[in-house]
Amino acid sequence: MALLVFARLGRWLRNVSVPGLTFISFCLMLMFMFILYQPTPGPGILQRLGWQSWDTIDIQSLGSTNTTGGTVSSPPQTPNIGQTPHGVDWWNVTTTEEVVDQASLPLDVWAPLMPHDTGLSEIAVTRCFVNPRLNSKLCDPDTTSEKDAIRGNWVRVDRNLNYEAGYFAGYLNIFYRRTRRQDVNLITDIKLFSESESPSPSDGGWKKVPLSLRTGVMGAPALYMWYKVGKTSGEMTVEERSNIITELDVLYGDDIPWYGFEKLVPATMLHRNDVETTWLTMRRGVKLPPRAPPLHFSRDGRFKILQIADLHYSTSAGVCRHTPASLACPGSDNLTTTSLIATVLSIEKPDLVVFTGDQLNGQGTSWDPKSVLAKFSRAVTEAGIPWAVVFGNHDEETGYVAKAEQVRLMQSLPYSLVQAGPKDIHGVGNYLLKVRSADASKTHLFTLYFLDSGSYSKGAYNFWGWFQPTAYDWIRQSQTDWFLQESASIEPIQRPFTPDTGKDLGHIWRRQGDDQLAPQMGKLAKPNAMMFFHMPLPETYHKADIGSNKRPLDIGISGLETKGDASDSDGFFDKGILKAMESDHVTSSTQEVKVIGNGHCHLTENCRRVKGVWFCFGGGGSYSGYGKLGFDRRFRIYDISDFGETIRTYKRTEHDGFQDSVIDDVVLVGKGART
Repeated sequence: MALLVFARLGRWLRNVSVPGLTFISFCLMLMFMFILYQPTPGPGILQRLGWQSWDTIDIQSLGSTNTTGGTVSSPPQTPNIGQTPHGVDWWNVTTTEEVVDQASLPLDVWAPLMPHDTGLSEIAVTRCFVNPRLNSKLCDPDTTSEKDAIRGNWVRVDRNLNYEAGYFAGYLNIFYRRTRRQDVNLITDIKLFSESESPSPSDGGWKKVPLSLRTGVMGAPALYMWYKVGKTSGEMTVEERSNIITELDVLYGDDIPWYGFEKLVPATMLHRNDVETTWLTMRRGVKLPPRAPPLHFSRDGRFKILQIADLHYSTSAGVCRHTPASLACPGSDNLTTTSLIATVLSIEKPDLVVFTGDQLNGQGTSWDPKSVLAKFSRAVTEAGIPWAVVFGNHDEETGYVAKAEQVRLMQSLPYSLVQAGPKDIHGVGNYLLKVRSADASKTHLFTLYFLDSGSYSKGAYNFWGWFQPTAYDWIRQSQTDWFLQESASIEPIQRPFTPDTGKDLGHIWRRQGDDQLAPQMGKLAKPNAMMFFHMPLPETYHKADIGSNKRPLDIGISGLETKGDASDSDGFFDKGILKAMESDHVTSSTQEVKVIGNGHCHLTENCRRVKGVWFCFGGGGSYSGYGKLGFDRRFRIYDISDFGETIRTYKRTEHDGFQDSVIDDVVLVGKGART
């Protein structure tokens, strides 16, 4: 009997105690987490422990702006009206800089765009016959756990110095160590010397990397890297820290290095026959690219866009194509085209430059997209002009650098407004930009849409395994849905726009209102818009609208080449462009998008109106892409005035050095428009 009682008591305790103890433990845990536990800064927090043990970090320098490049400018933001000082243009107000937590940046990853101000402690060069990407440790320099803890892990610069020398030359890679320790001497300079040369003996602190930077290249004279080790980080002044070496990179070709980097001379691989020059480049401190100001009209209501179509730049310097023998093409097609762009920029002085695709030539010649992207916008960035980009079909023929990565690269260049766009729709680079008024209201007066028209939708593989494109891609339904959604979100404004006369320069505003705006009928509608994408729609080649003079509304040259549209379509023109109206409440409302700008067809440069929408080609503006003898390189300009109500376009050709070279000057929309 007693055993039965104890058995029942045991079962009862088991049934009650387990959930009871669970409940009590849960209550104790909650009490500890929310009442008793008070976190305190231990050594791990103070010194940011990681793989590099006991890093000494100056906590005061974190989260503060200094000259060592520890801050990154945030993207251009529209400041609050109340924060704009009296008499200062709202777009000229300095934006708040976003502080980079240097302690959060990884030390053992090669990412040359990362704004590291952390110095290097050691450099090595290795040669290996196994691709380091397949086995990341096999080709690494020798090390110990103690050295890793003090000087940092070895980081491989993921650029093969022997890439142009062929497989049998092996993989020649540079490695460096990066450290945050305050007691480790940092590298302050790098120089390249031949075997018989060396730094001056009186200039101490230099160390030689034992392996030549030309190892594996038959017949190439040896070239050695020397690096100078200076003070420790703790001993350096702010100015000295801003000049330490913070990154290494490699450039292929003879053009400019990436922004913020400088070439080390001489070249590690010399140019010969089909072999491109290879350069080692380095960065001192952090060179943050200047950001573009917000897009805005001038006070008299003007905004100018320069379209640059189909640059077709390659890694190599290239030669000028389809040009008369009398044309001087010094150096290369890239340099000549860049000079051409610089000239038209100085003449037109646009507020925005739009590259409409095929910045890269593809076709096997843009095998290092980063080296190409470093130079395609050179003339524009040197002029300090904001710029935007859409992708063309050849921009995706670059091998290992996808379009999303190209966007990240372009965003790190000066004055870039490029955006990747939503990830859940077709393509990369679907985005919009808004152009605002110059007065304090910052009214959205004009919309610029950018779409990715894709590259190739179909293809086949030949005997050697190469992909052969058989059809162009097209704008897909997801992009149409995105465009309609963005269009619907734009608030209507009172048009034509009247600037705020209560602010500065009110007499100018009133004059503009009296002379230009008063005679027009007012309406509540979304601002006018333009759209840019690379490949034309099928409707681009439809019959043009007939104007009031009984003639087709078609201005410029067409028909010199075959059609460039895709064979398939998701009906973007009918389902998207013609559905997005200025107003959803007015039956007589017109389409929001008045003009569509395309590239792709170098010998086609006309503007044709179809169902009320103008389709305009840019025409070839580069010596790198195909052309035709007697067909001058040209650029299209859109001169928008009357605060977005009037859109005028013309082309400027290279004829006679751009002197008196304006052709096909026509008003597309607004007062005096061709109807």
